[in-house]
Amino acid sequence: MAKKTLVAASAITLSAMVLTACGSDSDSASGNDDGSITMGFAQVGAESGWRTANTKSVQESAEEAGFELKFSDAQQKQENQIKAIRSYIQQKVDVIAFSPVVETGWDAVLQEAKRAKIPVILTDRAVDSEDTSLYETFLGSDFILEGEKAGEWLVENAGEMDVDGNGAINVVQLEGTTGAAPALDRAEGFASAIEAEDTVEVVASQTGDFTRDGGKKVMETFLGSEKGIDVVFAHNDDMGLGAIEAIEAAGLEPGKDIKIITVDAVKDGMAALAEGKISFIVECNPLLGPQLMDLAQKVVDGEDVPERVVTEETTFTQEQAAEVLADRQY
Repeated sequence: MAKKTLVAASAITLSAMVLTACGSDSDSASGNDDGSITMGFAQVGAESGWRTANTKSVQESAEEAGFELKFSDAQQKQENQIKAIRSYIQQKVDVIAFSPVVETGWDAVLQEAKRAKIPVILTDRAVDSEDTSLYETFLGSDFILEGEKAGEWLVENAGEMDVDGNGAINVVQLEGTTGAAPALDRAEGFASAIEAEDTVEVVASQTGDFTRDGGKKVMETFLGSEKGIDVVFAHNDDMGLGAIEAIEAAGLEPGKDIKIITVDAVKDGMAALAEGKISFIVECNPLLGPQLMDLAQKVVDGEDVPERVVTEETTFTQEQAAEVLADRQY
């Protein structure tokens, strides 16, 4: 299948993008008789601090926009999301939004939504489908770029990353949920960024399922099976925080004996970065609610929307994290 590849470009906000993609197939100009919109939102779960902040943003933004929100938690199971989407179709909601648990296996249920003339918006994660007419737009981060940023920083700071000074930088990777877009793309971007640096090698890679407990358990395994670990690259902060627990339990000092690079920049991760336990964080902004409601209003009204909306994000070192930590919203 042809994968919707994210183009690494400068981050762009919704208001600055040229309206280029298809509009909604909905027959009505707005949702309910009173003009309000009913949105069905199928969330991945509550596996991390990032996801909790994302859910809160969607719920609060829906209330502020005057939307009726029908919310479901899939508990990281694709079958639960598919069941929720089918329920939204039966309820004849005006628009469906969801963050796919994994990339594949969505065509059938999205075809059902299309036949029912209910527009679909992807948030945070993409799907792998040849039929791009099955959804209106994808709002979220460029995960490949996030992986590249992590790898580029590692290469640029290779001298500091070689903890034991033997000229080789051994990296263990804590992957996100198997088959999920951020896990696949962050691994791809990271591998691309370190490819030309002979001293850097990923010696082990395993899924921690984006959870703190998963990150801790996998890191415990790595510490028992891999010798001379210099760097941990965790696909999210929660797994990185779990790795910190495992490293400290092994009598080692995170940030000194083993460097840690993560993605997200949630408050707990930023606090660990400010303390020096994490060395570098690539931001992945969870506050997608306002942009999602703006897009939903447009597609329900039959307006054209961008095919891809990339959220604006940055990176943080220890000093930068310390400067912004007090004002961090998530």
